[in-house]
Amino acid sequence: MFVFWGDGGDGAKSLVEQIIVRSTENFNWTFIFILSVVFYIYWDNIQKKHFDVIAAGLATYGVHWLYEIGNAVIAHIWKYPLWSVSNQSTTFILLIGVCWELSMMFSLSGMICYKMLPEDKNYRYFRSDSFKGIDCKVAGAISMALLFALFESFLAGTSNHSFIWVYKWWGVLPVFITTYIPFFLACNYINELPDKKKWKVLACLWGTVALLLVILIPAGII
Repeated sequence: MFVFWGDGGDGAKSLVEQIIVRSTENFNWTFIFILSVVFYIYWDNIQKKHFDVIAAGLATYGVHWLYEIGNAVIAHIWKYPLWSVSNQSTTFILLIGVCWELSMMFSLSGMICYKMLPEDKNYRYFRSDSFKGIDCKVAGAISMALLFALFESFLAGTSNHSFIWVYKWWGVLPVFITTYIPFFLACNYINELPDKKKWKVLACLWGTVALLLVILIPAGII
C-alpha cells in the first residue's frame, strides 16, 4: 500500500512516457466544483480581512508552482521528472508533476497549516530553563511535511498510479526534507515580514512563476 522509494523500473518509466500534459481527454465537471470551493474560501477570507491567512496560502502555493516548474524542466532535460501523476488519476494535468486536484489542494494547504498554529505565533514547545524550545512555526511545518510525505507514499502505491516516482533515490525522505518542509515554512513565516515587504515578496514570487510559465510553456519545455 505504501511505497517509500522509486523503483527505477521500466514500468514507472512507461507510465511517465504516456502522460499527456494539458489534455482534456479525462476532463469532467469536478474541475469547476473544486475551483468554486477554492474561490469561495479565498473570497471569504478577503471579506473577513484575514489577510495573514491569504498571504500564507499564496506563499505555499507560489513555492509549489516553482517546484512544479523545476520538476517539469528536469523532465525536459533528463526525460523523467522527480515525480509525476498519471493520466488515469486526474481530470487534467497542468504540468507533468501536478494535476488540477493536487494543485488546488496546495492552494489551500498553506492556509490550513497557518491556521493550525497556536494563537500565539511566537509560542515555543518544550521550553525550559536550559532549552529555549522549538518554534511552533518550525514544529508545525515539520509536522505537516511529515503528514504530506506519508500521504504521498500512499498515493505512490495506488493501483491507478496517482503518484509516480521513477528514480530509485527519490522517495519519502527527500520529498519530506527538500519539498514539503520548505512549502510549510513559507506559509508559517511569510507573516513575520512587515506588511509592505510581505506583499512585495509575494508579488516577486508570483511574478517569477508567471514569467516562467509564459516563457516555458510556449517554448514546449514544460
